[in-house]
Amino acid sequence: MAEEQLLFILLLILRFIFATPIDTITINQTLADGNFLISKNNSFTLGFFTPGSSSYRYLGIWFYKVPRQTVVWVANRNNPINGSSGVVSINQYGNLVLYSNLEEKIPVWSTNISAEDASASEAQLLDSGNLVLVKTTSKRIVWQSFDYPTNTMLRGMKFGLDQRRGLDWSLTSWRSADDPGNSEYSVKLDPRGSPQYFLYKGESRYWRSVPWPWRTIANVYNYSFVNTKHEIYFSYNYSDPSVIIRMMLDEGGFVKWFTWHEIEARWKEFWSAPKYRCEWYGVCGANSKCEPNNVNTFECSCLPGYEPKFPRDWHLRDGSGGCVRRRLQSSPDCENGDGFLKVEHVKVPDTTAATWVAMGMTHLDCEHECKKNCSCSAFSSIPIAGKGTGCLAWYGDLMDIIDLSDYSGYDLYIRVDAFELAVDGSKSYRFLQKKGMLVVGIPSLISVWLVIIIFIYFWFWKRRKAVISKNRLNKKIFDSSIGLNNYEDSLEENGLRGSGNQPNLIFFDFSTILAATNNFSATNILGQGGFGSVYKGKLSNGQEIAVKRMSKNSKQGIREFKNEAILIAKLQHRNLVKLIGCCIQKKEQVLIYEYLPNKSLDSFLFDQERRFLLDWEMRFNIIIGIARGILYLHQDSRLRIIHRDLKSSNILLDGEMNPKISDFGMARLFRSDQIQDVTNRVVGTYGYMSPEYAVFGKFSVKSDVFSFGVILLEIISGKRSNGFNQEDTSLSLIGHVWDLWREGKALEIVDSSMESSYNHHEAMRCIQIGLLCVQENAANRPTMSAVYLMLSSETALPSPEQPAFVFRTYYNTSNSRVREEGSCSVKELSITTVATR
Repeated sequence: MAEEQLLFILLLILRFIFATPIDTITINQTLADGNFLISKNNSFTLGFFTPGSSSYRYLGIWFYKVPRQTVVWVANRNNPINGSSGVVSINQYGNLVLYSNLEEKIPVWSTNISAEDASASEAQLLDSGNLVLVKTTSKRIVWQSFDYPTNTMLRGMKFGLDQRRGLDWSLTSWRSADDPGNSEYSVKLDPRGSPQYFLYKGESRYWRSVPWPWRTIANVYNYSFVNTKHEIYFSYNYSDPSVIIRMMLDEGGFVKWFTWHEIEARWKEFWSAPKYRCEWYGVCGANSKCEPNNVNTFECSCLPGYEPKFPRDWHLRDGSGGCVRRRLQSSPDCENGDGFLKVEHVKVPDTTAATWVAMGMTHLDCEHECKKNCSCSAFSSIPIAGKGTGCLAWYGDLMDIIDLSDYSGYDLYIRVDAFELAVDGSKSYRFLQKKGMLVVGIPSLISVWLVIIIFIYFWFWKRRKAVISKNRLNKKIFDSSIGLNNYEDSLEENGLRGSGNQPNLIFFDFSTILAATNNFSATNILGQGGFGSVYKGKLSNGQEIAVKRMSKNSKQGIREFKNEAILIAKLQHRNLVKLIGCCIQKKEQVLIYEYLPNKSLDSFLFDQERRFLLDWEMRFNIIIGIARGILYLHQDSRLRIIHRDLKSSNILLDGEMNPKISDFGMARLFRSDQIQDVTNRVVGTYGYMSPEYAVFGKFSVKSDVFSFGVILLEIISGKRSNGFNQEDTSLSLIGHVWDLWREGKALEIVDSSMESSYNHHEAMRCIQIGLLCVQENAANRPTMSAVYLMLSSETALPSPEQPAFVFRTYYNTSNSRVREEGSCSVKELSITTVATR
């Protein structure tokens, strides 16, 4: 009996020993393929893994608590092991070594510490994700994985340079999801001038960060920047250890920040670069500025005192040649009339050619220092925490300047000659003249001015009374609680409660609308909207308008009307339809929009004659314009808006065939930190609705991405998504494109009206991007910023996965807008309440 008890106790002890995570390898131990090191608090794992569809094995580190294996460091990234016989141990020289098998004498990888450090060592995986090699006796760290990052930066890791030890703490992306080997993309610190990070594609600069000093990034992470004689680096930390944050350089050449959302079991991207064409390094060449908000015009403009170096290329929208001074031969005395003109709120130029003149210098002293040096081409006074204002001066060409409309940049002062100063002064003088702000010293006109002033005073008095009256009506309508229960918190947070302060919204009298539309004549109808009809009208001043009149029998009206009026009044973008005003009178609810003569996109795409007017260049420009508009809604406006009803009939075309997104009646406003929302009132149009929205009522920015993907495929194919008919009637348009894609025949879907006149490469990229947007799993779909970059660059595209709605389970051939389609993986589920349009 005693022997059995003793045996039981021994078994318990052995079970306890082997159940305890092992985080250390000593000189007498090995770690074979299939075994793991787990850090003390179960934060990270070290072991062998196979990436993606590869057959090779690698030694790496990944998050222990993240169910989706996310590798953050790879030892033998360029020397894979063929087979599962790899083994890790510490050799007689104190190095951690990796062999492909026990019989091998030459290691696949080694820590390779110097002979002077050769003594008994042990390797330990820390809870920070750092694999360290320490001396057994002194516990001194002689090697650590944080000194040799791969594609990921973790909290506590240094990102920069150790100039004393010759360490380059930089990131290099994987070649692909199946191959962690070094690719052509890397991110490195350049310490010259004011330190800044560059993203390289091979040897070429591809993107540049904002130079130091950086503005504080609130509520994201606590970062620090160290700049000493021996070390220059960036690092970050977070006080809550349960929050998992990582920065990585992905296979496509994008720098991204992620946080792990445990409830949703997915990584959420909260920052990435580059996002826009303007963020590509030097896209506008030297001595120019790139303006990302110039959505339908050329984004490059020369700095004050400069002109395009190659005017013909500039006219063809190629700004890579940059700009040169208008007068190349300047005065030998650079201080003879030279001065500075301000360029506001910009990402300052590449600081490789810049120097910190002094820390703690006033703006005037900084200007003086730059002015007395003939080589100084620009300067900026930049506040530095704890040191006052620093003076940063540039010498030579000014490269990679971006206009930052969010006021996060700094003011840059460009050196110009006396002539440019005079021209700028003349402009200011004429501006003041136009505004009536110059003092006119002619006594005979005093009495005339007095009469005019009195007249203007009474005119403004009467106008103010009228505005107050309208604002009272406006407040009564928009501040009521009806229909705003889902939006009040968001509207209040963004300053949208009430519309008494809607400066761009004109309130029309109903009689004016009646006259403009000829009493809502049937001959003036442009089309049917979600809650009424749209009429063409003409105001008494000759301006043509589109009038959206809510049906009196509509069950959806008041919420959508208020929603659309409030949201669009706050949105200004070239690719969004412009709201001119509204009318709320005699139980009538009317929205007045700009009139777009070419009507909607679907009237061209699906018309057997008009579709021939859409050549490839025009279709591609429409795709780009729609992407810009959605990107503005999701990210670039000061609101975050999910449209929820994107479709080709809601894309209107102006006289120059520029697309404008319309119909915001179903749009939802998201808080800045909100990921998705759920509703049991599903609205929209089947064929364009994402599966998670149509079935579960979940919607997010990825819902709009799905709709955009459908529109993109419609533009390329000239076929309706929800009216597609092929020999195999079970296949939807998405399913048909997916089949052709898998068979390598994707270009067969291209609209036959274009014949062979389209760009095959661009069309193939667009089809691939469209399939990426309609992937069944919302997490796999790209964001609109990624979509826009894919469309406007040659960056590598990932392979699309299974799309949603491959098979059609029901098709209604009537004129109804309702289209029901089933996903190949979501079956036999019902929707509680459906409101189709």
